[in-house]
Amino acid sequence: MAAALDDLIFNPGLTVEEAADRHFTPGYRQRTDGTWDDRAGFVEHIGHLRTVVAGGHVVVHDELRDGRKYADRHTVHLTKRDGSALRVEVYAFGDLASDGRFSRVEETTLMIEGAEADRGIGSAR
Repeated sequence: MAAALDDLIFNPGLTVEEAADRHFTPGYRQRTDGTWDDRAGFVEHIGHLRTVVAGGHVVVHDELRDGRKYADRHTVHLTKRDGSALRVEVYAFGDLASDGRFSRVEETTLMIEGAEADRGIGSAR
């Protein structure tokens, strides 16, 4: 998960589509805090993040994989272009395709640090 998020959000050497192709299947679906998105919606979300995020990193605290099932708890540390900081803890559960890419992720986010206006950053567009 950390490698996927690094490529998606923090790697300017890859387009959002290239990063998505590397880590997510064409039929990828994601549910964040109860709202489902298809891959196009997910890519749109990541594109938006790239316009507001100046930098950051991901720390994985717990990670489990059992065959094609995946789960983790990670924290995303973000610095926005306006200089403000944001820290979000994420609990993620997903399915992996036979090639190792994610085909589905369901996640719940918990903002640890940041402005109230940033509470929905996990699905902002």
